[in-house]
Amino acid sequence: MNARSPNFDQAFDHGSAKLEAFDNEARQTFAKHYPETPHSLSHHLGMHPLLELDALAELAEQLPDSSIEYNRGDLPIGVDGKPDPNGLSIGDTIRKIAQSNSWAVLKNIEQAGAYKALLSDLLDEIRAEIEAKTGKLLTPQGYIFISSPNAVTPYHFDPEHNILLQLRGTKVMTQFPAGEARFAADHVHESYHTGGPRELQWDDSFMDAATQFALGPGDAVYVPVMAPHFVRNGPQSSVSLSITWRSEWSYSESEARAFNGVLRKMGLRPKAPGRWPHTNRAKSLGYKALRKIGLTQA
Repeated sequence: MNARSPNFDQAFDHGSAKLEAFDNEARQTFAKHYPETPHSLSHHLGMHPLLELDALAELAEQLPDSSIEYNRGDLPIGVDGKPDPNGLSIGDTIRKIAQSNSWAVLKNIEQAGAYKALLSDLLDEIRAEIEAKTGKLLTPQGYIFISSPNAVTPYHFDPEHNILLQLRGTKVMTQFPAGEARFAADHVHESYHTGGPRELQWDDSFMDAATQFALGPGDAVYVPVMAPHFVRNGPQSSVSLSITWRSEWSYSESEARAFNGVLRKMGLRPKAPGRWPHTNRAKSLGYKALRKIGLTQA
């Protein structure tokens, strides 16, 4: 793809009035379950002008290549390596999403000023509930998913706290318990936190522990840190927005996993980090010390 201009603000100053996306009931539900329990929420964001297909295609054409991932939509739940591309440009993929048999994600949309403001507005609505549990809200990031009918986002995990808001079309997110080695082995966590892939090995037997969340416009779902999941789109094209953030706990969990990877390479069998509210402080500090003296990657 061609290099793209970083002047997002000029291209995307579409501005709109602030809207309360999460009402009091949604915020209370979120506060009750955050940070470790997946749960459904409602939202009132609607089809915001910045999230219409034409605006998303323009955004995609402005973002750097590293912030775009797209490929065929007819994927299995489990994939081994990166899928083949769909043969289209990212702009055409999005504009023709109803016919392009594709799955696309625009990463770190906060690089564009108007999208940064949208992300900030949404997170500010639940900032108090977040910080009451896990402390200061860190590293806010946004991701937009554009999917063709029946497209599959394969089985994977992510290091952020995440709320996925469904805006157009329908989909089903299937989640599995976070931190359980059956669904993502400890060495896979360790590999991911030292630069490995986030895609996970799938086994049909996992479905006995699945929790499925059916999503339509106005629905949202919370995904805990590193909770394995996959997504299957419905019969229409889909647009979803993920608002994500990190916490001191999530960073400590990542660093503890990476430290365990060092220990495993030494022939040891380290204990997995504890889930929240365990701090994992000792291993986190150990990994930071190794990184400081150059014995691990930054």
